[in-house]
Amino acid sequence: MTENSPALLWDMDGTLFDSKETHFISWQYALRQQGYELDRQVYNENFGRNNRANVPLFLGFEPGPNLYLTIVETKETYFRQIAPQTTTLVPGVQSWLSEACKRKIPQVIASSAPMINIQTLLAEFELLSYFDHLISGEDLPAKPEPDIFLVAAKSVHRIPEDCWVIEDSLPGIQAAKNAGMRCIAVATTHSPTDLAMADVVLQDFTTPLCQIILPAS
Repeated sequence: MTENSPALLWDMDGTLFDSKETHFISWQYALRQQGYELDRQVYNENFGRNNRANVPLFLGFEPGPNLYLTIVETKETYFRQIAPQTTTLVPGVQSWLSEACKRKIPQVIASSAPMINIQTLLAEFELLSYFDHLISGEDLPAKPEPDIFLVAAKSVHRIPEDCWVIEDSLPGIQAAKNAGMRCIAVATTHSPTDLAMADVVLQDFTTPLCQIILPAS
């Protein structure tokens, strides 16, 4: 890795934002509207994947297109309604974002969420200006496939070896590894032990960014 030219590829839910429970409540609401219940263990095991991968897992069968769209549209609409009140920034995130900008480190959102969710949450918390690009994985192969991170790296003209992925989920960490990138995991949704596959595991972002990805001066 060329340490003088890193890029930060940020997952969003569970990484920038402590939003796992908000998503659970939203999925639970949408599925109940159609007469289905959401198993929390199944949800926990698959948090971080995109909707196309998750809906069949949550239902236990492959839905038809109308049922799929109804569930997803209900869930995402409800999520956007409640997220500003029920979601918080992970401690230290603002400092990392500001430090990266000061050092002219490119930053990209690489989230499985639909683009409207990405834009809504970043605008609500006034974070849009920190990012060079926003990449949604809604229509890409779901994590742990590496596609979203490879697209994100290309958007800022970086090779995989020059990228740090910042993730909280097991599929996300595996996707980073599958992309040939280093990974910083934050233990917001899993225990540090569960995240051992990552190169660095943090409880939050209160450790300064320069101590993690930049060489000592």
